[in-house]
Amino acid sequence: MKMDDIARIANVSRSAVSLALNGKDGVSEETRAKIFKVIDEYNYKPLRKNKKSGHQELANVNLLAIKSSGLISNNYRSLPFFDSLISSLSERISSSGGTLQINTIDAATLKQSLKDLPISSGSTGTIVLATDLTESQVRLIQSELDNVVFIDTYYHNIKADFVTMDNYQGAFDAGMFMLEKGYKKIGYVASDKLVSNFKMRRQGFKDALETQNLEISNQNFYTVSPTELNPRGLNIHQIIDQNAPEAIFCEDDYIATRLIKGCLNAGINIPTDLGIMGFDDIYEGTLLTPELTTVHVPIQQITNQTIRQLQGQVFEKEWAHQKTLISTSVIIRGSL
Repeated sequence: MKMDDIARIANVSRSAVSLALNGKDGVSEETRAKIFKVIDEYNYKPLRKNKKSGHQELANVNLLAIKSSGLISNNYRSLPFFDSLISSLSERISSSGGTLQINTIDAATLKQSLKDLPISSGSTGTIVLATDLTESQVRLIQSELDNVVFIDTYYHNIKADFVTMDNYQGAFDAGMFMLEKGYKKIGYVASDKLVSNFKMRRQGFKDALETQNLEISNQNFYTVSPTELNPRGLNIHQIIDQNAPEAIFCEDDYIATRLIKGCLNAGINIPTDLGIMGFDDIYEGTLLTPELTTVHVPIQQITNQTIRQLQGQVFEKEWAHQKTLISTSVIIRGSL
């Protein structure tokens, strides 16, 4: 079925179908509803071909973000990591002539909100920003939506498409790097919101220290907000004045950035008095003095793999669900 067929059956112009599919103004709500009714009835999926490769490309993709009390809150788009990820997805899809429709719903009303989503707008699939999702929420989304890829988390026991960074490997490498630098007394600043990514980072770092029969003492294990960049409210003296560690690993770069700012405000020299390392490699880490040593996450590769797996679901009849872990790398700068 082609756009001309949709236009003929709905008794509208081809341009009206095009406007409706691309979410643009110029058609009435009544006409838009008529077009989507035909689209749903005939299971129409608009396809685009890459002129260079001849491969089928995704036309209209939904990005679904689910708000919760965790990382995906009302201001998640202002956080550098998520902003980079969403921008990369948008650029990748638009480069082949497609469009990315962003929908944000509340976890508290997830079941009803999924039913109310405007997913019927000619979409060829959905990418779910799954950072905060529980196992039951992932299963619910699977039951309600077709052609779904979950990014920024995964579950071993769910048969679905996942794409995320290898959190365990990244934190393990970070721990080994700190050991190679000669640090023995190491602290850990953890997120006070425990999601799957942070659980894996915690385990990877712990396992690295165990290679030298070391562990983090309770006195040197701290918890703070994982998305706050302002140093206010972070008790630097609790860290420095009481059995202070030689170096600290932070569960993400927001925490590390906040810690460095707090240390500088308190006159603590980084890395002479305290070494600091983060995870995610957000751009803001390069604006600090000293710049932040961290774990780099290849967002572009995550984006490309996500699109590849969504294409597989849409275009390949024998597609088998795939869990993809993208490797990370240590970025050495001045803070450690």
